[in-house]
Amino acid sequence: MKENYIGRLIVGTEIEDYFMVKAIGVRMGSNNKAYLDVTLGDRTGEASCKKWAVSPNEEAKLSAIKEGDIVKVRGEVKDWNGNKQMIISTIRPTNPEDLIDMKDFVKSAPENPEDMYDFILKEAESIEDQDLKRVAITLLTRNKSKLMYYPAAAKNHHAEFGGLLWHMKRMLMAGLSLCKVYDFLDIDLVVTGVIVHDMEKLNEIEAGELGMASGYSKKGQLLGHIVQGVDMLGNLGREMEIPEEKILVLQHMVLSHHYEADFGSPKKPMFPEAEILHYLDIMDARMYDMEEALRGVQPGTFSERVRTLDGRKLYRPEFCDELESQEEVLTPEIAGFTDEKEWT
Repeated sequence: MKENYIGRLIVGTEIEDYFMVKAIGVRMGSNNKAYLDVTLGDRTGEASCKKWAVSPNEEAKLSAIKEGDIVKVRGEVKDWNGNKQMIISTIRPTNPEDLIDMKDFVKSAPENPEDMYDFILKEAESIEDQDLKRVAITLLTRNKSKLMYYPAAAKNHHAEFGGLLWHMKRMLMAGLSLCKVYDFLDIDLVVTGVIVHDMEKLNEIEAGELGMASGYSKKGQLLGHIVQGVDMLGNLGREMEIPEEKILVLQHMVLSHHYEADFGSPKKPMFPEAEILHYLDIMDARMYDMEEALRGVQPGTFSERVRTLDGRKLYRPEFCDELESQEEVLTPEIAGFTDEKEWT
């Protein structure tokens, strides 16, 4: 059974355990010798790993290992530029004798997808504007099957099983509270905007039922979820005969929620509900990244550098309790998987 997790590796220790292959390739070093460059992961995170001096015979065997495979690895944890890196001595595919629990390897949102979906649907049903209500409920019901497992990103924030629902739910929770502070906001528009803003990630990202993204669709690469979302709302508005003004306003919220052209938004928000949508989105993304980076960090110490936060290290004050261990976080059951799975 798995004992060592990426999020709690200690520099200087030797480990032997199972990990999921996130990316793999044999490279040629500056010394003209081949080496294995592999990213290994589990439900607590990912780590860059290397196996130096790969022989031609080893290279042929390693070519059989693909992304998504579970492998058994022996190696030593080292520090490289402030990040943990494993130097591998041996690596092999798993076999039928290995007892593998897929929940050890699939990162999941901390709440059950059905519960998150029900929360979001309840808020959609509370929308008073009947046109906005129809848009929100239609998109939720038509996309329910994918929403049950889809990540909110291919990498970075909420790239996990049920991540899109988790992102949407926490944005809604924060948005509902902020509408009480800024009581001039139209709560119906804020709720609908949260529900629709990332819906086309379901068609931008390619992901399987484990919630792991394998890349981007053709439309995702050529257009992206923002343009796809604007197009989807236009089509839905015509289909459902929603007043043009309401669809236009929702399209602007989708179009502007990344705020900057460099991040995909050609327009900045032009009304308060669109502005608050941007801040809800970026706030939840950054809080997610900070929570993940500080998981397992002891009070009085720093995290590793967080690439999505401009390479910052994060500090946990000495008087703060350590975040709950990842092992103690309950993850939703993934339908169709048993506790012990044979791999060939």
